Amino acid sequence: MNQAGARVLLIDDELQIRRILRLTLEANGFTVIEAATGKEGVYLAAVEHPDIVLLDLGLPDTDGVAVLKQIREWSAVPVIILSVRNDENGKVAALEAGADDYITKPFGIKELIARLRVALRHKKPGEEELQEFRNGGLAIDFVNYQVTINGAETKLTVTEFNLLSLFAKNAGKLLTHNHIVKELWGAYAAGGSQKLRVHIAQLRKKIETEPARPYIITETGVGYRMKLWESEE
Repeated sequence: MNQAGARVLLIDDELQIRRILRLTLEANGFTVIEAATGKEGVYLAAVEHPDIVLLDLGLPDTDGVAVLKQIREWSAVPVIILSVRNDENGKVAALEAGADDYITKPFGIKELIARLRVALRHKKPGEEELQEFRNGGLAIDFVNYQVTINGAETKLTVTEFNLLSLFAKNAGKLLTHNHIVKELWGAYAAGGSQKLRVHIAQLRKKIETEPARPYIITETGVGYRMKLWESEE
């Protein structure tokens, strides 16, 4: 979507944090709607139709994951979690409940803006299927099932191609181990986590040609994300 003037719903009980984020986001062209409680956040999500939600987990009236679950009952709006909690279980719980990303406080403003822009670029329901994807020296032709690295074709197995496609279609987004396994092999796949590690390792050997510019980033204990790089053209 066009990110100019994108409407951000900020759900956070800390007034100082809301003030700082409002100033920063508005300086970067976003429009900000504020909520100090979970109940107010759910209401504003319904009536204001924001383009994206920034949600703190530590709200005074309810847990942020509960707020997320309520929003997910009727909306697919991108949601980025902001939290001082840095435990892996908490991250996984929020992501499995439908969050698009998770940022631990304190965080850098540049990182937040980058994550916002990535989330806003995600495919929305009803859009045409992605036919081509480019990220630095990586190019994927979804129509002809072809992958090239710096112009040279790279042969992938069906599973490797499906795995790479999943990352590409969610580029910049943190995907949990469970989410990836379910997408590739179904909810009841046996040994899914081990199979995933094996295929990630095989895929990396084929596409990671520059150690300083990796495409697949490991989020320890949680999952993986595809790193977005500027085009080399």
